[in-house]
This record gives sequence, C-alpha cells and structure tokens, in this order.
Amino acid sequence: MDNGTQGALPDPGFLDDATASAALADRPDWSLAPVRSSALLPLTEMLADEYHNPSGLPAAIHIAIMRHVLSILLLRIGNHAHRSSEPADPAFEAFRRAVEDGFTGTHRVEDYAHQLGYSVRTLTRASRVATGHGAKRLIQERVLLEAKRLLVHTELTSTAIAGHIGMTDPTTFGKFFRRQTGETPASFRDRSRGVHNGG
Repeated sequence: MDNGTQGALPDPGFLDDATASAALADRPDWSLAPVRSSALLPLTEMLADEYHNPSGLPAAIHIAIMRHVLSILLLRIGNHAHRSSEPADPAFEAFRRAVEDGFTGTHRVEDYAHQLGYSVRTLTRASRVATGHGAKRLIQERVLLEAKRLLVHTELTSTAIAGHIGMTDPTTFGKFFRRQTGETPASFRDRSRGVHNGG
C-alpha cells in the first residue's frame, strides 16, 4: 500500500447506513471547529497502524477492524458539536443552507448576500465567528466536497463534474481542485480507489 492515503474516502458501503447517518458522514461538516478529545489521537493512530500494518491477519478481519475503528472515530467527530448548546447565528445558518442549496449554481458570496438580504461583510463575519474561516472558504469547501464525492463514487468525467459543481470547463475545475488539494482530479480518483499507475 502506498502512503498517499491521507484524505481518501472510504468506498461506498464501507460503513453501514446507520453508522454513517449517526456520524453525519453523509453531509458536510459546517462547524469546521477543532475537535478536542483525548480519545481521537489513539483512535487515529490505531486506524493508521491497522491500514499500513495489517500484521498478517486475514483480509476479512483486517477490514472489520478498520471499519469498527473508523466508525468510532467518525461518530465522535461527527457529533462533537452536540456538546454546545449555544444557538447558531441566524445569518450563518441562513448562509449555510443557501450554499447547500445553491453551490452548483454560484460560488460568489455576493450572490448569497443579495439572496439573503445580508451584506457580504455580515456573512463573512458570521462565517468567521462560526468556523474560523471566511464565507468564500465555506463555498469552496462545499464545492470541493462534492467534487471529491463524484470523483470517488461515480465514473463521471472531469467535464461532467465541472458542470455539476458550477464550473465552466474542466480546465477551471482542474485548477481549482489542484489549488485546494495539491493534486489533479485524476490522481485523487486513482489514489482514493487504490489504483497504482507505476509512478
């Protein structure tokens, strides 16, 4: 196995539907706040160790261990926000919902501000308070998440994916993806699926 596995997504069905739903793994994490839990580091180390050093276990046992550790890790991360009872900022919540509904049509903060009746500055400030990042970053991360999902879980071409996420052409998409991840869409797809090209 290569060690370019960081950021790879599990294959469809790797987690059972109930766990994926409980871990909120089927939707973007808009909190983006650091998750502080003493349990996360050993879980992460255990998962990485199991991935890189299966220790000669039968494949079915190796996969089951990884599935269970990953399930625990995602359940903790996906539900870390439940510890806070503070009400969400209405401007941020409105922006978050608008981006979820409209990211395939526009990537401009100005468009969402006009749609919601807020200023760009208000949305940027609300986003920064809620997540530590500006409004533009939230849009980009939602677009990137969708691109990654389509690359891993479909056979769509870069041209088709570009159109789906609201970009004009595959060149624009390729530049965006490389700027955000440091790799091309094709190399990300191959790496995530465990494809080796002899490089």
